[in-house]
Amino acid sequence: MLRLSLHGLSIAPFIYVVVLAFTSKLGADPQEQLLNYFGLWNLYFLILTLAATPLAKTFKWRVVLSYRRMLGLYFYFYLVMHFLVYGTFFLNWQWSLVITEIIKRPYITVGFVALVLATLLAITSNQYSQRKLKKNWKRLHYLTYPIAILGCIHFIWQTKSDLNEPLLYMFIVVGLLSYRFWTKFSLNERLFVLLMYKKQSK
Repeated sequence: MLRLSLHGLSIAPFIYVVVLAFTSKLGADPQEQLLNYFGLWNLYFLILTLAATPLAKTFKWRVVLSYRRMLGLYFYFYLVMHFLVYGTFFLNWQWSLVITEIIKRPYITVGFVALVLATLLAITSNQYSQRKLKKNWKRLHYLTYPIAILGCIHFIWQTKSDLNEPLLYMFIVVGLLSYRFWTKFSLNERLFVLLMYKKQSK
C-alpha cells in the first residue's frame, strides 16, 4: 500500500498539469508554464532521490532506500517531459534547430548532457543490468551526482531575473552531496581529496 501510495503521489503532479492544460488554465503562456513546471518537478524528484541515503542513515529509515530507484525513475520521467515540451512547443522538432540550440546555448548544452547521462542510468536501473555490470553498476550510478550539479547549473543559467530559487536548490544539492562525501570516505581519504583539490586550484 505504501508503494502504491507513493506512485500515486508521484504521478499526481503530471495528472494535475494535464487537467490544467485541457481546461485552458495554464495562463497566458502555457508552453512556458509547462516547461518550467516539469523542470521543477524533475529537480524535486532528483533531490528526493539524493536525500534517500542521508535520511536512511540519520534517522534509521532503511525503508526509504527501497524506494530510491522509484524516485529516480520519476525524476527521469519529469526530465523527459521537460525535454519533450521544449522540443515540441519551442523548436517544433526541427532537428537542425535542436542541434543548433544544444551547441550555441550553454544552458541547453548542460541540460542535454544531464538528459543523456540520466537516460543511461534509467536504461540500467533494473536488476538484469545490476547483475551484468556487478560492481560497475554502482560506479555507473555515481553519475547521479554530476547530473544533479548539471541540473542546478542549467536552472541558474536559464533564469533571467531572480536567482534565489535556483541558488537554493543548488545549496540543497551541494549539501546532500557533501554529506555523501563526508560519510563515504575515511578522514584520511577526505583530507587527500581536499589537498588534491587545493593543489589543482593554485
